[in-house]
Amino acid sequence: MTAYLPKNAISSIVCSIMITTNNNEEHTQETGGEQAVHGRVASSSGILSKKPHAMELLLKSFSGNVFLKPNDIVEGNVLEKRGGRLFIDLGPGGAGIVYGKEYMAAQDIIKNLNIGDRINAKVVEIDNDEGYVELSLQEAGKEKRWVDLKKMMQENTLIDVPIKKANTGGLILEFLGIEGFLPASQLSFKHYPRVEGGDKERIFQELQKMVGTSLKVKILDLNPEENKLIFTEKGLDVEEMRKTLASYHIGDIVEGEITGVVDFGAFMKFNAIGLEGLIHLSEIDWTLVGNPREILKAGDKVTAKIIDIQGDKISLSLKQLKIDPWLHVSDAYHKDQVVKGKVTKFNPFGAFVELSPDIQGLAHISEFGTEQKMRDILILGNIYEFTILLVDPKDHRISLALIGSAGSEKTKKDHGKGGRMEELS
Repeated sequence: MTAYLPKNAISSIVCSIMITTNNNEEHTQETGGEQAVHGRVASSSGILSKKPHAMELLLKSFSGNVFLKPNDIVEGNVLEKRGGRLFIDLGPGGAGIVYGKEYMAAQDIIKNLNIGDRINAKVVEIDNDEGYVELSLQEAGKEKRWVDLKKMMQENTLIDVPIKKANTGGLILEFLGIEGFLPASQLSFKHYPRVEGGDKERIFQELQKMVGTSLKVKILDLNPEENKLIFTEKGLDVEEMRKTLASYHIGDIVEGEITGVVDFGAFMKFNAIGLEGLIHLSEIDWTLVGNPREILKAGDKVTAKIIDIQGDKISLSLKQLKIDPWLHVSDAYHKDQVVKGKVTKFNPFGAFVELSPDIQGLAHISEFGTEQKMRDILILGNIYEFTILLVDPKDHRISLALIGSAGSEKTKKDHGKGGRMEELS
């Protein structure tokens, strides 16, 4: 069995060497074998030089600093793995040992070590009961990992990190065996959950879908003492997105996927890096769209037209890829024509009336006096007769008067005098 000298054994060797050296010096002076004068010998130049002392030679045989302190990170070569113990040659620091709970904690590391491997360790105790320097590989690994992480942060290194878990605030990522946090606010534009009203439960559901995948991120902040590691995905793809966006122009047709639907429209992602644009409520269809969720949902595959680019904001349209039904509206409708229509929606300005699947008109609130009177007279979903007061294909407007309503005759007169009723949605 191989034995390794603990640190306190060195002192015994040193004492032995010192005794031997003193005896040799005395013998030399007595015999006069060389021209010796109190430990000095003549050199070839005739100048007396000091003879190296054995202790000096011993110390010179070691390199580096032998004065270790707890928590120091040291480096050494693996000597042996035996009986739940790992022996490490620390050079001037003597022999180090990893055993007990530290050995158990570092088994995943130790099993991959071979004799002669160079490894870092953290000093736990400089002189244990057996005279060895007690070491921890686990703690040293953590210390070195934090050093590496700090360097990555300083160098703005891009790293690929797997997503372990999600919560309502963001994502839990693991890198180099250390868990870190990626706040939802630090997600890139293409990964940020688009949840109406900021509903935390729905945000969590969207983030949960990302677990098991990985993200390219950078280290935003860290604190080893607090075990804090914060990642960010923001700003990583800005330059790439700008370059990609420069290749698109107003009028281009793009294919993509609906990523989220809100009250004012829907977001659509397209191209390989995930450029995203907004399809405004007014650009979904030529007909009046009250609730975009009745037409679109997340995951829908759609084709849209780019109608505006302002900086990194892209406006898209679905309806402009369809034939505008208002182009020939004058062929079917004209002033003073009596038509039947279904009441589809109320707002403070009047009642929207569907004349055909693609054409809607407005019966203005002035036809009824007040909004309450309008709601008392008309029932949503019912069909009524109206007189057309105005047809304006350019502005997509048809103004209507309910036949028999109190204000209908006055409205007709006003329009006959050239008056124009404002139609608002």
